[in-house]
Amino acid sequence: MPKDLSGRQILIRGIVQGVGFRPFIYNLARRFELAGWVCNSSRGVEIVVNGEEARIRDFISAIRTDAPPLARIDAMAEETLKPDGYTNFEIRESLPQPGEFIPISPDVSICPDCQRELFDPADRRYRYPFINCTNCGPRFTIIQDIPYDRPQTTMSGFPLCPDCEAEYHDPANRRFHAQPVACPECGPQVSLEVRGKLLAAREDAIQLARGYLKAGKILAVKGLGGYHLACDASNPAAVAELRRRKRRIEKPFALMAWDLAAVQDCCLVSAQEADLLQSRQRPIVLLQQKPGSGVAPEVAPGQRTLGVMLPYTPLHLLLLEPEPGFPGLLVMTSGNLSEEPIAYQDGEARIRLAPLADALLTHNRPIHVRVDDSVVRVMAGSAQVARRSRGYAPDPIHLPFRARQILGAGAELKNTFCLTRDTYCFVSHHIGDLENYETLESFQDGIRHFERLFRIEPAVLACDLHPDYLASRYARERSAAQSLPLVEVQHHHAHLAACLADNGWSAPEPVIGLTYDGTGYGPDGTIWGGEVLVGGYQGYQRRFHLKPLPLPGGDRAVRKPARMALAALWKLGLEWDPALPAVGAVCEDDRAVLRAMLEKNINSPLTSSLGRLFDAVSALVGVRQECSYEGQAAMELEALADPSETCSIDFGFERDELDPTPVIEGIISGWLAGTPASRLSAIFHNSLLQVSARACEQIRRETSIRTVALAGGVWQNRYLTEKMVSLLEKYGFSVLVHRRLPANDGSICVGQAAIAAFSASRND
Repeated sequence: MPKDLSGRQILIRGIVQGVGFRPFIYNLARRFELAGWVCNSSRGVEIVVNGEEARIRDFISAIRTDAPPLARIDAMAEETLKPDGYTNFEIRESLPQPGEFIPISPDVSICPDCQRELFDPADRRYRYPFINCTNCGPRFTIIQDIPYDRPQTTMSGFPLCPDCEAEYHDPANRRFHAQPVACPECGPQVSLEVRGKLLAAREDAIQLARGYLKAGKILAVKGLGGYHLACDASNPAAVAELRRRKRRIEKPFALMAWDLAAVQDCCLVSAQEADLLQSRQRPIVLLQQKPGSGVAPEVAPGQRTLGVMLPYTPLHLLLLEPEPGFPGLLVMTSGNLSEEPIAYQDGEARIRLAPLADALLTHNRPIHVRVDDSVVRVMAGSAQVARRSRGYAPDPIHLPFRARQILGAGAELKNTFCLTRDTYCFVSHHIGDLENYETLESFQDGIRHFERLFRIEPAVLACDLHPDYLASRYARERSAAQSLPLVEVQHHHAHLAACLADNGWSAPEPVIGLTYDGTGYGPDGTIWGGEVLVGGYQGYQRRFHLKPLPLPGGDRAVRKPARMALAALWKLGLEWDPALPAVGAVCEDDRAVLRAMLEKNINSPLTSSLGRLFDAVSALVGVRQECSYEGQAAMELEALADPSETCSIDFGFERDELDPTPVIEGIISGWLAGTPASRLSAIFHNSLLQVSARACEQIRRETSIRTVALAGGVWQNRYLTEKMVSLLEKYGFSVLVHRRLPANDGSICVGQAAIAAFSASRND
């Protein structure tokens, strides 16, 4: 053996399985004339190489610089070894290791190479709806356990044909060890059913499905993480019928377009938004709708934006393929009744979607985890995730500190949960609103799957302070059953901590938190939601808050902005003028009952919620008196705001309260004087911006804190967020906004876990 040979053992952690990493290492080792082996393990990818020292150093450097496009290296550890006498380089079988874990790749949209093959008549996978390679295709939705090998996925029931087997074992092929690899001879197949009866299969099924869409029918389509409901987005009757069947009265539907040009026909698309649309995550992107776009008004009533995505599977591409007379834009909304989780198993889909769809375009590749589409919006110069799911989950968030194994149970609405280990925070896909048994079951199943997948056994549980949230009940019951420590976290403190974690904030210094949302249980027993906090992971002070208003009827008032408007007028000592739209929207008998409730404090808890103030203003200016979905009044008020309006009205600003009385009075006067609602909406937004900046300046004078975090669902408002960032930066503040995690309750679990990590470290 030559004397100048060296040896090295290398462990690489990160997203390095299912992304073509082993063939990359194999070919790289051959390029540098190194011998040894590579294998997947439960820790990541393990490598042993022998060769000249200089070549080994170049090999290690090239691992970092030339890694496959879907790979992400989080850590790489090296250990020098004596050369072992290897004469070639090989890929060894995977090595399971009890207790070890690795990150898992999210599902990835079809790559350009596979898309070219899909439409190439000379290719053996021509028009095959499940074409994929190591650079694209399903990952998270099919994996059952690690290491990520075919027997551990839902593809285990599809034995490879000789041609696919050859590709799978050929290190020079881009399908080398692509676990979902298949072809028309050995892989899953698509079919079309009507009321349980098979009408067509393969290409015939796709063409028949296209005929249904062209005829204005509603189609259930099985995708990566569940079923969608699809129809022609330019057909008002089809969209209205979908709304009726789905019981989704006004909440906007998502759309799917064939390509970027089709999106640009109906929406304004910036370069950054175009990049998002075409990214490998392929999220739904919220875009400004063009006038006269041809999209049926029923798609997004009361909105100026449309949520649009591009096809991310070969089946979607085949379904949307351009043809004269075929719709260029489809509604592609979740396959469920409103408030239920999406259907993802074929048996349940046949039952649950039968009343909703005229036909099911389905297939026989099982889905292991139901996953909704992600939603993203560009604001304040960069993308902000509004719903983090397909394409992003379960890609971990890296915490700026090490944490014990902790479960953050999340909130009631827009629930996600998370599990921490070391510096990894594995945030779940979007679970939804925990308001029924089916969603709660999905929540519990998801936790079990994540614990098994990432080898995590929580030593600490964290949940919301609210006594009745189902996620909190789960955590409390599990804490009692397993004798695990439980950390109960105030809702807005969790919002603040989530924003800090999203920004990698590790400094011990506190920040100012403008934590604005709709509902959060306060330790004083009232409902918070308009909070200016000072603090960090370790704790918080409630420095300012919106003046509390009564919430007549409790949670029922959330869907009744008119009731909220009258309650605000009563609390602030203002008249119920019948000329105001909100007053006229409540009949005389109901007004009498409402006044009695308020005067006698019957089921009228106090709330400092900024979301409820948005509701009240929306009703006062005639925008929305009753809501059919959460946040509707605020969204429509934002959509109406005139961006050219610069006027504002000063809030009352005394001690620890921000008093909206002058603003409400000014808006009422403006309405009665005939000021357009668009101007009044902008004035309200501007007034909120000014009082928020004043509160931050006051805290800076008291504490010298110069960093502000914008946390809570209100900061999904683009008008408010962009102007708030600009205003605070003008006044010399550094501003932290959400990017990788939603500003809404979809990030609460991360804040809970981060706070619990600090709490646990103090108790150790």
